[in-house]
Amino acid sequence: MHPITDMLNRIRNAQAVSKAQVNIPFSNMKYEIARILDEENFVESTEKKGKKEKRVIKIDLKYRDKQPAISGLKIISKPGQRIYLPSSKIGRVKEGYGISIISTSKGLMTDKHARRQKIGGEIICKIW
Repeated sequence: MHPITDMLNRIRNAQAVSKAQVNIPFSNMKYEIARILDEENFVESTEKKGKKEKRVIKIDLKYRDKQPAISGLKIISKPGQRIYLPSSKIGRVKEGYGISIISTSKGLMTDKHARRQKIGGEIICKIW
């Protein structure tokens, strides 16, 4: 399974059963996605734990009135079909209430930052 898909599925499944936190095997890309989720207030906090092979990303999940802060997510680029868009074609997610995570030449960023900097890239996922 694709590591990013696995990460997002772990978050989705943990929120479905109202878990307080979830641990995800570490990679730099997964950590950057978790950091973006933290910055955009979709999760409470994100931190690295452990050393070398046993490193994990600990994500404290966020709930509002016992409902998950992440109400939905969709994986756009898959290993068999990568989706790239120029900055002019990057749309808003749920009228601005959601975000797209985009892999650009300047690193991972949200759709708002990519449009502001006029940078296109690979659309990883949409979260609302």
